[in-house]
Amino acid sequence: MNSKVICCFGEILWDLFPEGKKLGGAPFNVASSLKDLGAKVYFISSVGKDSLGDEILSHLQLRKIPDDYIQVDSVHPTGKVMVSLDENGSAQYKIENDAAWDFIKTTTSALELIGKSDAFVFGSLITRGFSSQTLSEFLKVSKYNVFDLNLRPPFYDDKLLIDLMSKAQLLKFNDEELYLVAKILNSPFHSMDQHVEFIADATGASCICVTKGMFGAVLYQNGEWFYNSGYKIKVKDTVGAGDSFLATLIYGIVNNNELQTTLNRACAMGALVAASPGANPNISESELNRFMGLI
Repeated sequence: MNSKVICCFGEILWDLFPEGKKLGGAPFNVASSLKDLGAKVYFISSVGKDSLGDEILSHLQLRKIPDDYIQVDSVHPTGKVMVSLDENGSAQYKIENDAAWDFIKTTTSALELIGKSDAFVFGSLITRGFSSQTLSEFLKVSKYNVFDLNLRPPFYDDKLLIDLMSKAQLLKFNDEELYLVAKILNSPFHSMDQHVEFIADATGASCICVTKGMFGAVLYQNGEWFYNSGYKIKVKDTVGAGDSFLATLIYGIVNNNELQTTLNRACAMGALVAASPGANPNISESELNRFMGLI
């Protein structure tokens, strides 16, 4: 069986914690988790021509994630984010402006890659600068689009969100984002399930997933509902938990795995990452199965 090709597009940057820096950026976190799951994954982004950019390129080589589609920007610096954690491990972010990943260019090779990929993954943060134009070009050739809203005020606007949602087959929100989107689209309903069905009709998305933190997630695809009530863990920090959840979800969907099993695995993976420091801990298949009580 041929491996499915998954392409992630967007920010790669350094998360600066009080104790030191860790590599991050939501679409990179998704790509890294997909790689751990065994996917054939590619990542499109840009880093600065600086020491932090050099470290990123070295890390990609170690992780065996191809760097063919990583541009090196001699004008703009490698991205950085100040991360602070509250007493519950929930993260707050201060994102530096005009980073290299804000200026990703369209290339012929990237267009060809996206055109043959089984899934194209992007988030809303990449739309805050010049890279938004590049995303528009990529969406003209992509076949199955995964939009992780990952909203970071003030780096989005309502009109753009509606446009991007209408071009995606899979939408992923957290519960706060769901209610915000429902308000933007003037949903007349009150419950989560009603909002999800309304958003699916309004956008044409065939699949919508809503994460609920410690309370798990819900998945709606083509009129069918799937639920997981979450896994109990002690949170270390929430950085990257939603990204690893999404990677596991995408991997199951593109490989046509049973959806309830896929959702259960995604919730378990998100929980394990929340119980670990940083966005990209290496969670093995056996560790995941053991956590789920399967072995």
